[in-house]
Amino acid sequence: MGSGATERTGPRPTLDAIARQASVSLATVSKVLNGRAGVSGPTRERVERLLAASGYAQRDRPPEPGSLVELVVEDLASEWSIEIVRGVEAVARAHGYALSLSALGPDHAVGEDWITGVLHRRPAAIVLQFSALTAGRRDQLRARGIPFTVVDPVGDPPADVPVVGATNTAGGAAATRHLLDLGHRRIAAVAGPLDMRCAVDRSAGHRAALAAAGLEARPGSVVVARFSRADGERAARVLLAADPRPTAIVTGNDLQALGVLDAAAAVGLRVPQDLSVVGFDDVAPARWARPALTTVRQPLQEMAAQATRMALRQHGAGDGAADPARVELATSLVVRDSTAAPGVGAEVGPPVRSHPVADRRA
Repeated sequence: MGSGATERTGPRPTLDAIARQASVSLATVSKVLNGRAGVSGPTRERVERLLAASGYAQRDRPPEPGSLVELVVEDLASEWSIEIVRGVEAVARAHGYALSLSALGPDHAVGEDWITGVLHRRPAAIVLQFSALTAGRRDQLRARGIPFTVVDPVGDPPADVPVVGATNTAGGAAATRHLLDLGHRRIAAVAGPLDMRCAVDRSAGHRAALAAAGLEARPGSVVVARFSRADGERAARVLLAADPRPTAIVTGNDLQALGVLDAAAAVGLRVPQDLSVVGFDDVAPARWARPALTTVRQPLQEMAAQATRMALRQHGAGDGAADPARVELATSLVVRDSTAAPGVGAEVGPPVRSHPVADRRA
């Protein structure tokens, strides 16, 4: 067990729970826990009281080497990131390690400040959401004996970097097959950014399922958009303005799917009677949506937990079993209320009114 463990009579609450109790973000809790600036005095005092009561020790001086697991994500505001945090923290706590969080922003900038801080903190392991570490940065970590893994990478990491991902191609195919099985033939897609490997793989699965059914994507039936609700809505408005309009839309993630629901409501289409919608990820908002989203579940917590175990085994904290360099956990289709057979008249219904053009970046 690592030296960051704290003796307690009961289970220690997660950082996520402390953030909710303090009415602050996970990023704020991380700053207080790790002695970083950028937190107001009253907020810092409130969070420190909760951390102390929960058995966490603020780190006014450098932690002992090997007492931390460091998680680096794009941001801490999304449900996606929260799922990753939960998976990493569960494994870290089980092995007696504290969790350090870093949010780098959408440009994934790994600057000198970050690598200097990591080498100073000497974490037992690092779990990264992205794969933009340069060869020099990787060499610096390896020279200090700091293992790292990548979970659900944005790009395509080098072959020597351990990666845990999901079966994105199979998931994309499953989403489209579900709609085909319901009887849909005019199936459009909102694809994710094509500089992201997961988006490319999901789109490939969509095309493969159409091809297996003897169909192909029609011209203009795929719109590329960022992984956001607003961009999903803009893309859907373009697709729904087609003549004939699609009877179903698959998306690259749940946020895009929520945007499709918004666009459908704006033009008077009912989901699923007039339009079926499928998301990807199965984050909490997919279950809260009305109608609840049919989606492809990506096991984010399990992926994060697996990536953490792999890194800790390299550090010597696990069972010593060798891990493959690449691991893909299975996706699964979750059928809810946003999909149904094409409605009566839907195949010959008139197109809806046109709307501004969505982001069509290729």
